[in-house]
Amino acid sequence: MNRLQYEKSPYLLQHAYNPVNWYPWGEEAFEEAKRQDKLVFLSIGYSTCHWCHVMEKESFEDDEVAQILNRDFIAIKVDREERPDIDAVYMAVCQALTGSGGWPLTILMTPEQKPFWAGTYLPKRARYGIIGLIDLLQRIAHLWKENRELLIKDSEKIIAYINRQKTARGISPERSLIHRAYKDFKASFDEEFGGFGSAPKFPTPHNLIFLLRYSQVEGKKTALNMAEKTLLQMYRGGIFDHLGGGFSRYSTDDMWLVPHFEKMLYDNALLTLAYLEAYRITQKALYLSVAERILGYVLRELRDEKGGFYCGQDADSDGVEGKFYVFTKEEIKSVLGEGADAFCEWYGVSDEGNFEGKNILNLLYNPRYESSNPEIERKREKLYEYRAKRTSLHKDDKILTSWNALMIAALSKASLITGKEEYLSAAVNAYEFIMVNLTDDGGKLKIRWRENESAFEGQLEDYAFFAFALLELYETTLNAEYLEKAAHFAEKMTELFMDEKNGGFYFYSKEGEQLISRPKETFDGAMPSGNSVTADVLFRLWKLTGEEKWKEISSRQFSFIAEAALNYPTGHSFALIALSRALYPSYDLVCVSSEEKAPAELREFLKDGCYPNLSCVLKTNENKELLSKIAPFTDRYPIPEKGSAYYLCENGACAAPVFSIEEVKRMLGSGQI
Repeated sequence: MNRLQYEKSPYLLQHAYNPVNWYPWGEEAFEEAKRQDKLVFLSIGYSTCHWCHVMEKESFEDDEVAQILNRDFIAIKVDREERPDIDAVYMAVCQALTGSGGWPLTILMTPEQKPFWAGTYLPKRARYGIIGLIDLLQRIAHLWKENRELLIKDSEKIIAYINRQKTARGISPERSLIHRAYKDFKASFDEEFGGFGSAPKFPTPHNLIFLLRYSQVEGKKTALNMAEKTLLQMYRGGIFDHLGGGFSRYSTDDMWLVPHFEKMLYDNALLTLAYLEAYRITQKALYLSVAERILGYVLRELRDEKGGFYCGQDADSDGVEGKFYVFTKEEIKSVLGEGADAFCEWYGVSDEGNFEGKNILNLLYNPRYESSNPEIERKREKLYEYRAKRTSLHKDDKILTSWNALMIAALSKASLITGKEEYLSAAVNAYEFIMVNLTDDGGKLKIRWRENESAFEGQLEDYAFFAFALLELYETTLNAEYLEKAAHFAEKMTELFMDEKNGGFYFYSKEGEQLISRPKETFDGAMPSGNSVTADVLFRLWKLTGEEKWKEISSRQFSFIAEAALNYPTGHSFALIALSRALYPSYDLVCVSSEEKAPAELREFLKDGCYPNLSCVLKTNENKELLSKIAPFTDRYPIPEKGSAYYLCENGACAAPVFSIEEVKRMLGSGQI
């Protein structure tokens, strides 16, 4: 019996009619493994994963494989996006055993959840030096019957290894760590195509944001150049969808031409933040245009009618990777008619194609890529409409708290910079969706919502990312209610996840299901780690509220992530962005105003964003009572009867009040604080 048919996850439902007798993760599966004295076969993936589809077609839809799995194993399927805790624990096992990881993740373990073998994609039969799934299953099943002590001994060693405790050394964060990261990025930078290292190339937007911030605080033009080169080449390449907007997950080549075609919400949220950051620093219109085209894609194709955002879209159509996105030249000509040749020239379309005989639209060889061409844009819209009807993409319509939080942050920043109400409205709607559908009666978060059901206890990244989003909403609106909510979720986060003895925050809650290990992840991979974002949130809360508890926890967290980043600073770029807030000069601005909302001149000043380490609190007659509760230091700032007053402080030293933003700018520019 395949029990996945009763699940909500699109990934699990994709496997609901396999001949494999799949179980979802849960007590029933492990109790059955113990009762039948069988090993557990654990397979972890997600619904838009190309190689997960390949393994399903080759093996999980195959009767021969199913017969072996059903006879000798209890087979469990996990959606990594619904249960990132399970994925994190067993991915750590895979990386420890093989030195790498990825999806689909394949684990063999005892009925007590103790793993002894780990890998990723496996073909049905051995090829190219990769063991076949059937061979592996048969060997392991034989070992379990004839020499299970060996497997149990191996599993015990693995458990001991992944649970080894490191003694915290109490590292004091220093700028040298940030300088090392910059130098390491510089050493691996691809001068010709942008990005770092060789193919496959991932956008990793927080690396670019780190370099952009470094260029500001250190005045390093080289850091800015590396970030700009990468942002430009990614946009010009095929990893950017030139018809519909948005970015694919990564590039399979050095020049960003051929993507792995799946599009993920988190990538596009983080890339929006990177392009917006580049625009604020350089004022180059192209960066803002790219950011808005990303948001246009997300709002058009990933937004639920209730305000939340879906996870992403698949790489495959009709079982073929990239089919949705590529064209022959003749096909484009038949759709566009007159003017098609100019369009093809603009987007590098040829008779022979650049991807399996077809064309991925790109601007890599177009020297006019920054130019606006109304006729090309009209043709682009026409081809987009044709593409949408030609075939379809599977959409993973789960709504995840953590990924939605990143999109709320991106939309908030876009609204601050552009002044466009549609972005702020979308951010607020997504915030309200989380509060209504993904927050329980006790004020705790859930991980996933789908088809009117929320599920799974929120984990560190849910709390950290949502608090981060709320701080971005506060910076955009200066509505103190968002600051209050950020503090609330940070309180819950410290209560549920903080390691008071050794520092840092655990991946999953002390109240959640306890797995074979309880990791504290710090590596900033495709997404920033929960610990890195936590560091950013805690420090910003201290700056905005003045509360000593946030200062104390923030200091401990900085010490923890600095130690984690010592051996590999470029793998902790978001953590270093957070650290730079503390290690470089920072400014605190309090505006007390007789107006109901933020003065127009203040909004314009914050929009420019010339000072990345500046925090701003607005106090009015409408919010003074709420601020008194969450930021009591504001009690000593009197509200004028008319107009606004500004109090500017730098690293704890405060100047006398001034009464216009122009005077604030003058003080910042002259250092007279």
